[in-house]
Amino acid sequence: MLLSVVLLLLASYTSTLHAWWQQRGEIQTTKALIATTNQQIAELEDQKQRWNDPAYVKQQAKERFGWVSPGEVGYRVIGSDGKVQGADVPTLDVPTEARQPDWYDKLWGSVKEAGKTPKPQPTNTPDPDKVLKDQ
Repeated sequence: MLLSVVLLLLASYTSTLHAWWQQRGEIQTTKALIATTNQQIAELEDQKQRWNDPAYVKQQAKERFGWVSPGEVGYRVIGSDGKVQGADVPTLDVPTEARQPDWYDKLWGSVKEAGKTPKPQPTNTPDPDKVLKDQ
């Protein structure tokens, strides 16, 4: 009888201990995530402060877009294939593709258009008065 009571208590404490251990792991993971996020915030704040400096903005414009200051001479080496050579060739970001509207947006757009009065369609028939004047 005593053995069955001990086994029952052990089984009930095991599930509690398992939940505690799992929550402790989640807490550690969350603390690590918070530390990483705080570090990213600090880096972004630093970058934001750098963009307030005109010298940094000028440097970025020169590096990213190949701009030169008045009085400077900029050179680009162009290969026989017509492409600019070198590792620091300034390029613009690839434009993002236009997002296709979702089906429900298309549906709602057709509902809104159905309530409007139709616009008059242009006709291809010539104006008879204008034709007589041209002859």
